[in-house]
Amino acid sequence: MTDIILHNLDSVLADRVRRVAEARGWSLPRTALYLIESGLFAVEAEMVGRFNDHDSVALQEAIAALEGIPSDPGFSKIGRADPVAPKTLGPDLSGLELLDEFRLDRDPA
Repeated sequence: MTDIILHNLDSVLADRVRRVAEARGWSLPRTALYLIESGLFAVEAEMVGRFNDHDSVALQEAIAALEGIPSDPGFSKIGRADPVAPKTLGPDLSGLELLDEFRLDRDPA
């Protein structure tokens, strides 16, 4: 493995790297390698996620074509979903008779 040597590193950046190393309990070389790899993955992901002009135009045309499909009960529901009622959490206790002292809607008189 190649040694990591950083020349002319800004003192603020060096302090930030040192704080990460201390927080993780890592050596400075291991921390620097981790930070380089993490930054490289982030930049590569950003580059892959971009479309060129030709791809952007093709995607916009495909979306416009799909939006123009008329609604009917058949296959034209592509990309459309009926709203789903949210599920209730826990058991349904509405049918249980609770003791009077636990009822919140009774008159305390």
